[in-house]
Amino acid sequence: MEWLERMNRAMDYIEANLNDEIMLSEVSRRACCSSHQFQRMFSFITDVTLAEYIRRRRLTLAALELQNNEAAKVIDVAMKYGYESPVSFARAFQALHGITPAMARQDGIMLKAYPRLSFLITIKGAEAMNYRIETRESFEVFGMEGVFRSDGEGVETSTPAHFWQQNLANGGVEKLAANAGDLPSFVSQDFNKVHAVCTYRNTGTDTFPYMLFAFKSGNSRVDGYEVVTIPAHTWAIFPSELFDWNAFDGVMESLYRRFYTEWLPTSGYEQADGMEFEMYGTKEGLQFVELWFAVRRIG
Repeated sequence: MEWLERMNRAMDYIEANLNDEIMLSEVSRRACCSSHQFQRMFSFITDVTLAEYIRRRRLTLAALELQNNEAAKVIDVAMKYGYESPVSFARAFQALHGITPAMARQDGIMLKAYPRLSFLITIKGAEAMNYRIETRESFEVFGMEGVFRSDGEGVETSTPAHFWQQNLANGGVEKLAANAGDLPSFVSQDFNKVHAVCTYRNTGTDTFPYMLFAFKSGNSRVDGYEVVTIPAHTWAIFPSELFDWNAFDGVMESLYRRFYTEWLPTSGYEQADGMEFEMYGTKEGLQFVELWFAVRRIG
């Protein structure tokens, strides 16, 4: 599968540069997607961030080098695998392996090894995954924008989840809903007024934009908001079943994970520009969501 070949080409590059600088722009180039897309796919498929995977691989190789080469100095190994000082290396090494770098040379010492990852197709069962493909002309949305790190690093308060919490608490979501106007005819009228979209413009290699938005219509009030034109695209749309709000996190994680691990590798499509919509609705007193992914056929 071409998708698998691309992902494994990216992993080949990472593996070949564990003792050198790893350029996220090159990783994403080999995977034929944006840096944000690759890191997002990687974390959903593997349950670990790309940054943490690289850290684990480097510390695995560092432990092997210390164990098998008595002449290797700790400071040299630290520098080789990207640590600026023996202190920061020792701290990271102990956090992963539970021992100091010097202790790695002792006979019978227990170390952890994280092997190189490869992407494969696996058979996971016969559970149906509902989706539809729709092509839409361009449309406009407006709302409040935040820009966030692609690697998931940084403080917890700099995440899309916190952005939602902040704007729910300060009345921003309620105000946006009041200014939204009518829903467009091409979406379910059971949808709420406020939704989210990410990666609709380029903010750099290491960041992505995330907007809490409403659809712009003839009776929308857009003053003071960011207005974005969404270009014409083909969309792969994945709806959830109805659920109680307490199950929201699990529903979202399941939809994203199944898209990246089950549908995308075998569909003959790839993501287009990484644009994604999170659509929220209410029906029969319960919640539902739809995830929209901009896609294009491969080849």
